[in-house]
Amino acid sequence: QVQLVESGGGLVQPGGSLRLSCTASGTIVTISHMAWYRQAPGKQRELVAIRTSSGTTNYGDFVAGRFTISSGAKNTVSLQMNSLKPEDTAVYYCFANLRSNPAIIASDDYWGQGTQVTVSS
Repeated sequence: QVQLVESGGGLVQPGGSLRLSCTASGTIVTISHMAWYRQAPGKQRELVAIRTSSGTTNYGDFVAGRFTISSGAKNTVSLQMNSLKPEDTAVYYCFANLRSNPAIIASDDYWGQGTQVTVSS
């Protein structure tokens, strides 16, 4: 059973910073990519940042150089968020596409439970 566990959300003032972390645990053969999505009330879930196993990264247009996705420890992805704005307020979800069964080539999508980020003065 694969689980994604996020940490690091909270309340921050506009212009402040937060760092989110996500660790995938369980039976993991390979990870294709990990990403962060977010969903604000009344809005659709949107991609914030994605990082492939080869290190390629991509960001939503709204990031505009403020966030950085990185991988440190094995099966972990982090999101450093700087210059936060009130419109960044949302639940942030960790995502992973990975193989958990060595006998099966196909990979599956997994989601974390989400962590609230609130940017407010």
